[in-house]
Amino acid sequence: MKKQIPSPMVLLYFLSLMLLATVLVGTLFWPFLSIIILSYLLATVFDPVYTLLTKKLTENFSSLLTCILIVLVIFVPLIFFVGALSTEAYALFQMTKGTNLAVKFTEFVEGSALLAKFKHLLEGYGIVVEVAQFGDELSKFGRTIALFIYNQASSWAANILHFIFNFLLMVLIIFFLLMDRKALLAYLMRLSPLPDDHEQLLISKFEEISKAVLVGNGICGVIQGVLGGMMFAFFNLGSPVLWGVVMGILAFLPIFGIGLVLGPAAVVLMLQGNVGQGVGMIIFYAFLSLGVEYLLKPKMVGEKVKMHTLLVFLSILGGLNVFGFLGIIYGPLIVTGFMTLAEIYLMNYDKSVKSMTYWKGWRREKDE
Repeated sequence: MKKQIPSPMVLLYFLSLMLLATVLVGTLFWPFLSIIILSYLLATVFDPVYTLLTKKLTENFSSLLTCILIVLVIFVPLIFFVGALSTEAYALFQMTKGTNLAVKFTEFVEGSALLAKFKHLLEGYGIVVEVAQFGDELSKFGRTIALFIYNQASSWAANILHFIFNFLLMVLIIFFLLMDRKALLAYLMRLSPLPDDHEQLLISKFEEISKAVLVGNGICGVIQGVLGGMMFAFFNLGSPVLWGVVMGILAFLPIFGIGLVLGPAAVVLMLQGNVGQGVGMIIFYAFLSLGVEYLLKPKMVGEKVKMHTLLVFLSILGGLNVFGFLGIIYGPLIVTGFMTLAEIYLMNYDKSVKSMTYWKGWRREKDE
């Protein structure tokens, strides 16, 4: 029996209802969009563990064990981490209040013979450096950063029930995604009007970049942040957890990375007269950065995910600006989606490329 082709009026009515239903469903799920995205990414990352467990266990029990592993690896350390971060951020904020930091900075500059000579040299060229004013600006900047981090950590700690609810919801979504992710993707691919190979390319690119960000960059960022924080504690530079977090975030950025923290820290140690410690900090940064960026990360990420360094840098900065901390993940994903769609367009829909190919072929035949 042949399918009856609907009239334009019926088709328009159906599309209107479908659009309305899609908008309503999107409105319902919008508050949980970040949780759903993170759940899908984590389900993709931990899918090998789930697949390994299903060889000897049932799907339900394998998914349950995988979710328990996610809780132990992510949730439990995160609770202790948020408390320590909130305490150190509050201590830094208290230090930057008033004129404490400005006075300490002025005393530090005046007590450093090297900085005093540099200041005197600048004054010889007519450049007057107002140490107290610079210290005030430094104090304001430090207070802003400390207050932002403290507010973020405090909001997590204060809304602990909300935080636990969101995490448990994420675990519940992961539990079902581990078992039904392939069926869900097949259903969405049937709904999409794109050819199957284009849809598969989009899905594979998203999964590759998510694994690269969460597994490769994530683990490497944690390693650099933890080791960098331990160096701050070893040299007694203060707030090792706070600066470890900052370095863990900066580790996602190419070009600069943790050098934005360890470089100034080495300079501060040298200006304090601890030249050996400053040189040790530089050597530590060189070994850590080169070892992670050129040895560990390529093995974890592989050669499948290739994106220009500048694009990675701008996507992470833009993601942080628009989405906050989760922008570290969302930024590269959005750029990857655009680049994949652009690749599909150039391969299949670029009329100018096809017309240029036709024109060259026609010219060749004419010349012959």
